Amino acid sequence: MPNEQAPAASRVAIVTGSSSGIGLAIAERLLADGWRVRGFDVAPAHLAHAAFEAVKVDLVDGAATEAAARAARDATALVHAAGVLRVGTLGALQPRDAELMWRLHVEALTRIADAVVPAMAERGEGRVVLIGSRVAQGKAGRSLYAATKAALVALARSWAAEVVANGVTVNVVSPAATQTAMLDDPARRAETPQLPPLGRLIRPDEVAALVSYLLSPAAAAITGQDIQICGGASLAR
Repeated sequence: MPNEQAPAASRVAIVTGSSSGIGLAIAERLLADGWRVRGFDVAPAHLAHAAFEAVKVDLVDGAATEAAARAARDATALVHAAGVLRVGTLGALQPRDAELMWRLHVEALTRIADAVVPAMAERGEGRVVLIGSRVAQGKAGRSLYAATKAALVALARSWAAEVVANGVTVNVVSPAATQTAMLDDPARRAETPQLPPLGRLIRPDEVAALVSYLLSPAAAAITGQDIQICGGASLAR
């Protein structure tokens, strides 16, 4: 039945960006939950687990991404956590930054989803979670990044409408500033992340816990949503 928990051996999750940051935390959490995990990443894997398979793929390479996705059509979940941040204000925007973020955040996702989500729908069950950002609502100096993250919400809501009757859910999890290596990226090092009212950065394991729930049978009625994990940053002040 679509809303029942599949046997552990048949629960296979694709996690992009699984070698670091939020993607790594998600892969670790899903392995602890009993999932088999295929980590799509160009970087070396940092997980050694019998149920983890490292799939080395450059997600900005369209042909390579499609090939990896076609080989993983048995996946019952897709979590797109791969990401990169490039900053820039009007007058100094770099087309190469826009291309990189679009290809990684949006194009790679569409190629993978186009291969694996229809197979989920045919089987009558599946979960898709996209890691977005609160910045998708707009922030000075982040226009190119924000545009690609906003695109994830549009994709999620559109795909959710297509597959909701087939037992497949599609949601976005949008964290506020999260404690990952991305904060040390030289491309943004001059900009200090803004702490949410909680008084600290969001932890990757907190994002992973929410993803774990959205992949569970208990979340079968949640779809097409952009769920913020923001430490109070979205509260009116």
